[in-house]
Amino acid sequence: MTTEISPARRGAAATSPPLRPSRRDEAPWPSRFRSGLKHAALILAAFVMLYPVLWMIAGSLRSQDQIFQAPGLWVSDPQPQNYTSGWDALTSPFGHYMLNSAIIAIGCILGNLVSCSLAAYAFARMEFLAKKALFAVMLMTIMLPIHVVIVPQYILYSQLDWLNTFLPMIVPKVLATDAFFIFLMVQFIRGIPRELDEAARIDGCGHFRIFGRIILPLMVPALATTAIFTFIWTWNDFFSQLIFLTDPDMYTVPVALSSFIDATSESSWGSLFAMSVVSLVPIFLAFLFGQRFLIKGIATTGGK
Repeated sequence: MTTEISPARRGAAATSPPLRPSRRDEAPWPSRFRSGLKHAALILAAFVMLYPVLWMIAGSLRSQDQIFQAPGLWVSDPQPQNYTSGWDALTSPFGHYMLNSAIIAIGCILGNLVSCSLAAYAFARMEFLAKKALFAVMLMTIMLPIHVVIVPQYILYSQLDWLNTFLPMIVPKVLATDAFFIFLMVQFIRGIPRELDEAARIDGCGHFRIFGRIILPLMVPALATTAIFTFIWTWNDFFSQLIFLTDPDMYTVPVALSSFIDATSESSWGSLFAMSVVSLVPIFLAFLFGQRFLIKGIATTGGK
């Protein structure tokens, strides 16, 4: 038995205002106050961490005698000529050193993407002799500092006549020497269902076709994370590039920036800060355009 609603009730229901949420559904003011206090603390902490960068930007616009006299961020008399003078202060324009760093960074990125992904696929999907032992040894190399191997590497590269070339920085990446990225990709591949591999193997695919057509397209977040970190670490690398590159024409950005500091005479701090700001632009762009891949690649680690 059904009951009919009268037209008057239907009209009243159609014209009645929407129900407002009760006061119980709204967050109480102590909770909102604590949330606002947390956000204010985070903003303050972010400002404290960014203050050195902001002070460097302000210092790049000050004259030589005002840089270390004003601890604040306000620039009363901007000096934009620090950028033009710093660009041409060394034996070559600063763009030449940025090009050298870009060549090394691109070579290292390509080397890590190819070699580390292949090594990770082998550890994650293939069975071979002493697999667990080799994986443990690979992880142990993460704890090995570069200062331990730099002398043997220098002797080896000197015998190969690779000094003052980009090969000492690029060739090791082609040989999958970055264990951190191998471990990252192994964890990502382990999160990919093995049923996809089995279905492809039924269709007659081997390891290379499974890797190229199934695993590799699903590894985009891990590959992007590897590319971003490789670019940042290579762009900021100073120690190894200082050891292997002694010709001023082969200098990279970190080594070129160290040339602004003269231990025997007055250093050009304004030009140094200006070129330091310029050198931060590629890193900022890398984070800006790769942020979502970076977060996804680290947070999910292949979990589907």
